[in-house]
Amino acid sequence: MRRIEEIGERIRGGDAVVLTAADLKKRIREGERLTPGDVDVVTCGTCGVMSGTAAILSLPVTEPGVFSRAESVRLNGVPAFPGPCPNERLGLVDLIVYGTAQAGPRYGGGHLFADLAAGKAIEVEVAAGGREYARTVTVDECNAARLFTTRSAFKNYTAYVNREHSVVRTIFSTGGLLGPCREASVSGCGEINPIENDPALRFIRPGSRVLVNGAPGFVMGEGTRSSKERPNIMAFAEIREMDSRYCGGFVTSAGPECITAIATAIPVLDRAALDALSVLDEGIPLPVADINDRRPFALADYGQVWQGTDRHVTYDIAACAFCEHCAAGAVCPTGAFMTGKGIDPGLCVSCGACASSCTGGAVQADLGAIALDGVRVPITLRQSDRNRAEALCADLRERILDRRFPIP
Repeated sequence: MRRIEEIGERIRGGDAVVLTAADLKKRIREGERLTPGDVDVVTCGTCGVMSGTAAILSLPVTEPGVFSRAESVRLNGVPAFPGPCPNERLGLVDLIVYGTAQAGPRYGGGHLFADLAAGKAIEVEVAAGGREYARTVTVDECNAARLFTTRSAFKNYTAYVNREHSVVRTIFSTGGLLGPCREASVSGCGEINPIENDPALRFIRPGSRVLVNGAPGFVMGEGTRSSKERPNIMAFAEIREMDSRYCGGFVTSAGPECITAIATAIPVLDRAALDALSVLDEGIPLPVADINDRRPFALADYGQVWQGTDRHVTYDIAACAFCEHCAAGAVCPTGAFMTGKGIDPGLCVSCGACASSCTGGAVQADLGAIALDGVRVPITLRQSDRNRAEALCADLRERILDRRFPIP
């Protein structure tokens, strides 16, 4: 067994071997027999819809003495909770805003966090003492702007189907989950997910360094729904240091949700650490549950989601029928699909909703399928973006090598 300090010395000396999880898995699939001496650190990450995301902000509103205390606050129309400190007569407001809070059917807390991270001006509306106060602020004008997760990066998630003859409007669908068993919705980045590679939370523990939406942050502890079988974590970081590419809003049939990304580094101290890091998609169980009662009734695996499937959506404009009511554009959860123009790569999370909805075949993506009692149920929505997760892993690798992300 090596000491983590030894790995730190190798990094500082420029001799360390740091791999992304994707690179490590590729070498394992190619039959390479690695030992703990062959690799020092592996970077792991996940990106996708994470409802348990919120932010604590402190915003200037007026000069001191103008109002006593805020009774309600909206940021770009998104409702927030003033407090817990009343900040009496200071002209500023402390508040908490949820990533799942909704300003309307197409804008919510996740969109707000991405706009703050991008440095955009935010419209602040405060009600106090029967009067309304308004101003615009950027994240750099905030006294504090910290994002935190109450539960994130689950070791593994659940695939959902609707077994009834109905359409269920749910956060796990962009247009309503069709039954009976006509489609499946999945979440999770599988073999590159941090906790999938450290299931005992040996290295991902309180005080561990992580990247949250690309910003340096820390693990606070286990998340609110963490269990031995399905651990997850709480983490936090400063919004002003975040990269808006790794966060945002995701519009479901039940309203806007929040996209969050988490990455961390796993040191290879011994064989046990390397064995945990050797997990592959096809060996990771994916429970399948009915959306109506959320109870698992079958079991799939992440190989059916990520192996041999398309990572990107393709749009052939020449084949587009330019339907009066574009089904693909209507269900796109990030506003990335633009009929007749293409797909905005800065917004597209490769969820596949557009490909599943396009009636003319102009938009295509093989998202895989889940086998239920011998019946092939197509996956029509992926709520995790493995492309962005892998990009964040690569980003973290570079930070480790140039010593911007300390190990230990």
